[in-house]
Amino acid sequence: MGPKFALLAELEEILSEIFCARVLAFSSGMLANLGAIPLLASGQLTRGRRPVVVFDQSARISLGQHKRVVADETLVETIVHNDIGVLERLCREHPVVAYVCDGVYAVGGHSPIKELRQLQERYGLFVYIDDAHGISIFGRQGEGFARSQFPQMLGERTIIAASLAKGFGASGGVLMLGAADHEALFRRYWPPYAFSMAPNLAAIGAALGSCKIHRSPELGQRQRRLAQRIDVFDHRVATAEQGNSLPIRTITIGSETNAIAIARGLLDCGFYTAVTFSPALGRGTAGIRVCITAQHEVHDIERLCDSILQNIAQTTGKPYPLR
Repeated sequence: MGPKFALLAELEEILSEIFCARVLAFSSGMLANLGAIPLLASGQLTRGRRPVVVFDQSARISLGQHKRVVADETLVETIVHNDIGVLERLCREHPVVAYVCDGVYAVGGHSPIKELRQLQERYGLFVYIDDAHGISIFGRQGEGFARSQFPQMLGERTIIAASLAKGFGASGGVLMLGAADHEALFRRYWPPYAFSMAPNLAAIGAALGSCKIHRSPELGQRQRRLAQRIDVFDHRVATAEQGNSLPIRTITIGSETNAIAIARGLLDCGFYTAVTFSPALGRGTAGIRVCITAQHEVHDIERLCDSILQNIAQTTGKPYPLR
């Protein structure tokens, strides 16, 4: 085994301990999903029975873009964001159902993990969650928003994909698996493995460095610092995500033109924000997406809030609703 693969094996072993799962590492989260979603559609992960694959309408693009490939293998459904009622109906109507969603959504909010687990217990629902935005900010070892809400062992009906490039602070992506036979299938048939698309040495080294932080008291310090910054923002600017402990906030503006103008004004003030449009949000509900990090100082957050309120008032001619 060459030095790169020895280090990769070491990384996967440490990540398996942190996430309490069988972990495979890849050069990006996109590649993780690229190999996993078609394999899920084939029925190889559901004991040879092809599932009806249900996508959440707001699932990230690295999930939703695989619908055409999945449709070559099995029936595909797309449901309204977090519509547990429709998902349960599909579970009643079909013998095997797999649900594909985010853990923490890019425009704010999160998947209803408790309700999804109930559907797993009641109907055997297979859950595939991409928790790219939830890693590191939750859990004693930073196992993430989704993983921290599942039992110690994931089991054979849950896969969690995650990024090592966002909150984790390195580069690459991972899959958390709960079954040994699933791990064997991925290592044998997964295109990213077959075509040498494992993380490069620099990415492996960065991830190993981040693992040291995740296994030390520093992680808890960073998590508490982030929570404080989120609280400062929530006390100044009202959003639908207020109080949910997640670092993503979306400020609904309405007009796409106004949203672009406000984002431009914030950039002129030194703050980069993202404008969100349809289909991430409904038509006429464009918004400004803010991502808060532990690296921001309190005065940075306060100045950002002042700039948001000022630019909204200047652009729309009316004040933004305060908390």
